[in-house]
Amino acid sequence: MKTILTIDFGSTNTKVTLIDVDKKEIIANAVAYTTIETDVRVGLNKAKEEIYKQCGIGKVDYQIACSSAAGGLKMISCGLVPDLTVKASKMAASSAGAKVLKCYSYELSEVEQKEIHDINPDIILLCGGIDGGNKEVIIHNAKVLADIDLPLCVIVAGNKSASSKVCSILRDAGKSVIPCENVLPDFGNLNIFPVKNSIRDVFIDRIIHAKGLDEAQKLMNDDIIPTPLAVFEAAELLSNGVDNLQGLGRLLLFDVGGATTDVYSMNDGNPKVNVYLKGLKEPYAKRTVEGDIGVRYSLPFLVEAIDFTKSALPDGLKLEELNEWITKCKDCSSIPATESERLSDMFFARNAIEISVNRHCGIIEEVYTHMGRIFSQTGKDLTDIDYVIGAGGSVINSLNPKYVLEGSLFSENEPNMLKPQNPKFLLDKRNIMASMGLVSKIDKKLSLEIMKKYLIAL
Repeated sequence: MKTILTIDFGSTNTKVTLIDVDKKEIIANAVAYTTIETDVRVGLNKAKEEIYKQCGIGKVDYQIACSSAAGGLKMISCGLVPDLTVKASKMAASSAGAKVLKCYSYELSEVEQKEIHDINPDIILLCGGIDGGNKEVIIHNAKVLADIDLPLCVIVAGNKSASSKVCSILRDAGKSVIPCENVLPDFGNLNIFPVKNSIRDVFIDRIIHAKGLDEAQKLMNDDIIPTPLAVFEAAELLSNGVDNLQGLGRLLLFDVGGATTDVYSMNDGNPKVNVYLKGLKEPYAKRTVEGDIGVRYSLPFLVEAIDFTKSALPDGLKLEELNEWITKCKDCSSIPATESERLSDMFFARNAIEISVNRHCGIIEEVYTHMGRIFSQTGKDLTDIDYVIGAGGSVINSLNPKYVLEGSLFSENEPNMLKPQNPKFLLDKRNIMASMGLVSKIDKKLSLEIMKKYLIAL
């Protein structure tokens, strides 16, 4: 039996999955606490011992890992125009699995300089200007970053005419500099992949050492990558297919966590009605991460974002019971035990999806011109999505996962929000998306076959 062991070092738990390559089956799963404070190998070995005990084996043929331990990749991006280079840089960073904490546009101020110092990001993505366009802003921002008293790592992906000078300014200040192709070489032309690859390389070279994963890396047969990047690549594969094995087509994936909600959309997002597209055309494969929307650590922010006058409680749940669960969740490790707690958790998971899809999807707006009234679309049209997929503990373990995922649907009360209208629903019950993203690095067809086999229709 040939086996692959996939490992996901999470902020709280380390999740391992054992796969039988020949049978194309998941043999076993195990979970252990991520011992990031001491040595991640302690938690890993505990999870592996459980796997070996379940299966009666003593070793595996191949092991590969991803990680979001200790918060994953913290990034900020600096660009020129908010609707152009700033948006392009954020999309590039998110597609690589980073958590973009802040985006800055135009010239950085002294206040913003101090803010960046206080954030102390793992990576800064410095953009600005199309090729041959504005050079002054990116050069100014390089000087501001150079004066920050931190060993910053800066990916420079702006106007190629200014790139050499920008890199010299930063290197002379002792910063780690990675030159890259312009993320927006000309208007409307996104160039995400070079930046995505550079961010991945930084993660491998720097971040795993900073997070104490370097010893675990020695046990692996391939580089450790960010967990959201693994999920992203799994979702892209599931949508597009490989060789003669067909994918699912247009899909929308939600990964609802304790601190964040990640959204992955796979469709062209083009306008479906007679409207014009405003701003950048977004990529077929898109990820956003809502850092303030989660069902444990970020629950206070989620509660603030919910409009309780429009969001009805599930049948059988009382408002006082919901408030009791909110209080209990101040201990972020709380697990719902009673029916009212599970209903509360389900309610918040649905709202996490509804709020995050509202931020992810495109919108239609009325615009008045000298030609009269016209309509514009900003962002991706998700109305034609074929499948909505749910992942994350609060969705997987919900009393009614379909109810949770229905928070993503188009509503006549918000006709300008371009959300899915008639999708089918799937559940990642075995929590395999990150695992299959890892497997896809070895065998894409195997990964796709397992995903299609284990995702559950609702």
